[in-house]
Amino acid sequence: MPQQTQSGAASGVPSIPTPKTTAVLVIETAKPGVTAQQIMAVIPAEIRATVKLYLDGKIQQWYSRGDGKGVIFLVNANTEDEARAIMEILPLAKEELLRHEYIPVGPLMPLRALMSSGTQQ
Repeated sequence: MPQQTQSGAASGVPSIPTPKTTAVLVIETAKPGVTAQQIMAVIPAEIRATVKLYLDGKIQQWYSRGDGKGVIFLVNANTEDEARAIMEILPLAKEELLRHEYIPVGPLMPLRALMSSGTQQ
């Protein structure tokens, strides 16, 4: 499979290899004006739906943010659109109470340099 690259031709900067997307990091925070009570009213259904996605292999990991401002999911998806489709079925998303940030992630690219640089001893 060809390696993905970011185009730098227009700016004169060399192309930087980008990883194949193997998961999408999803950061959820409450929308401005949404109260804790609004969220807590939906939490039982949200938890059940999230556990189902985990058991179905769609959510790989999930965390509470250390600052208490939301949650972070690592979603098994190859594209942002695929992750968005998974997350939009959750009750808090259906109620439009959350903001979602989607960040595609993949293998650590500098490791490729180690594999191809002839540094084997």
